[in-house]
Amino acid sequence: MFSDLKVLELASVLAGPSVGQFFAELGAEVIKVENPATGGDVTRSWKLAGEQTDDRSAYFCSVNWGKKSVALNLGNSRDREVVYKLVKQSDIVIASYKPGDAEKLGVDYESLSSMNPRIVYGLITGYGQDNARVGYDAIIQAETGYMYMNGEPGGASLKMPVALVDVLAAHHLKEGILLALLNRERTGKGDRIAVSLIQAAVASLVNQATNWLVAGVLPQKQGSSHPNIAPYGDVFRTADGKDILLAVGSDRQFRDLCTLLDIETIADDDRFKTNAARVVHRVELNSILQSQMILKHADVLMTSIHESKIPAGFIQNMQQVFETPEAKALLLVQRGIAGVRSFVAQGENLKTQSTLTSPPHLGEHTHEVTQRLGS
Repeated sequence: MFSDLKVLELASVLAGPSVGQFFAELGAEVIKVENPATGGDVTRSWKLAGEQTDDRSAYFCSVNWGKKSVALNLGNSRDREVVYKLVKQSDIVIASYKPGDAEKLGVDYESLSSMNPRIVYGLITGYGQDNARVGYDAIIQAETGYMYMNGEPGGASLKMPVALVDVLAAHHLKEGILLALLNRERTGKGDRIAVSLIQAAVASLVNQATNWLVAGVLPQKQGSSHPNIAPYGDVFRTADGKDILLAVGSDRQFRDLCTLLDIETIADDDRFKTNAARVVHRVELNSILQSQMILKHADVLMTSIHESKIPAGFIQNMQQVFETPEAKALLLVQRGIAGVRSFVAQGENLKTQSTLTSPPHLGEHTHEVTQRLGS
């Protein structure tokens, strides 16, 4: 798809590098510049307790497939000249710097576009280009309402177990870069595309934002239950100890569920007849549903649920997730390392790399790349 595209990655951690892997999956050559003086991308050192890996930690391996690692210190004028040579050959630069840092290092958009006016410069910041605060996913989750809403009623505020704000910001940056590439085809000019973690997070609040902005209701913690739909996000235990999550989105689905559980009469109960009523009487409804679910064997119940087209699923751990055909189809495996593709769209003319090289060691491709440049 992008076999003639060259991407220079001056980013670390998760958001920026995941954009780099996205382009690698689509066939682009992605060169990741890492500072050997600081040990390269900081996530190389972000290891689990007891994790036995080399300089490619499990975390680093999540977003660095298909890249070439070049060890260069931008604080060194000779190394910086190598980067400039790479810029002149590149289509895209992906950067993640606090405001002012890129300028100090000489890798800001103005400097690089003067060398290559066609460059598309994708920049991830924490709080925008006018706020020098360091922005990390967990802090952004706290400041944009996610943690306030996340948790059980009366319980502690919790961050999500993945850096979802980083993931969301990366998707916004991909969209912006792709639009800039399209515009470049029309005008011949590159562009700077900037995305902040905080605005990506706020833009992704969707119905929880409008629950406040439109309905005037301040979202509160309510576990996994949906504030606008019931039973949706509610979890029920079966006779054999498995947990099933329901996501009933219509009155018809609710009626079918009641029939399946042999409690047809409650579908006509004024407390449960409509979604609006079910949201108000969620606690009573869940008690009734749980009293029936606990009598059923999970696999038998789930088969009947699926046959009735009622949205539901088991709560699964990571091992169980990667036993599913959908997850197996996204697996990347090379040289004893496994990972997951970040791009899942499919199309007849949308070609992705059938194989990707495993995440690189720090500086693994320095000689290869610099020799090609004549450096």
